[in-house]
Amino acid sequence: MLSHIKIVLVETTHPGNIGAVARAMKNMNMTKLRLVAPKIFPNAEATSRACGADDILAQAHIFQSLQEAVADCQLVIGASARSRTISWPEISPRDCAEQVVINEPDKKVAIVFGRENSGLKNHELDLCHYLLRIPCNSAYSSLNIAAAVQVVCYELFVAAGMQKAVAIGDKDKNPKATALQMDSFYTHLYQALTDIGFMHPDKSNSIMRRLRRIYNRIQLDTKELDILRGILRMSQDNQKNK
Repeated sequence: MLSHIKIVLVETTHPGNIGAVARAMKNMNMTKLRLVAPKIFPNAEATSRACGADDILAQAHIFQSLQEAVADCQLVIGASARSRTISWPEISPRDCAEQVVINEPDKKVAIVFGRENSGLKNHELDLCHYLLRIPCNSAYSSLNIAAAVQVVCYELFVAAGMQKAVAIGDKDKNPKATALQMDSFYTHLYQALTDIGFMHPDKSNSIMRRLRRIYNRIQLDTKELDILRGILRMSQDNQKNK
């Protein structure tokens, strides 16, 4: 579910930060890393800091400009901790995850992180559809680049898990019972309750009306209806065998 999302690092100075980002990505099941003009890469420190995520480093693509790195992407989101005089539409990591995982899972997405000391430049943000801001202590808002990537990837991972659970639930879900099936069930229920002596002629209508309200409120699916009718049949059989 996350294969359509690329993490893009622009002009990263320290190779160890690239390795730490790869580790953060692999923690959250993300694999697509793009590097724009890294100062030092490949490098042994990057591999060391990756701590087993060196496969992500090996598959990383290197570009000379941000334009090239995001050229094939349909949605570009730039991360920044600094306030800007120019106003870009802002988005939080959680909103970002909802947007790219749940609302637009078919789009190719780039999430761009800037330089360690100065972030993204305004002309680079001009390439972005949204400005991503991570909520944090206003008195100390500068996150290490790997920590920032970890926060964003975590939200993406959680959203993907929720989306997968919904998809599995929809796949396994049985269709709701039709009105005809419910009417047949109510007839069966009335007969079973009569057979065991629960129904009384003067109260049967009000009891059935209340039972209808209960089951209509639940909105039974076909599997649940089959279970209930099986119980009714067994109850009737036991009554006949007494």
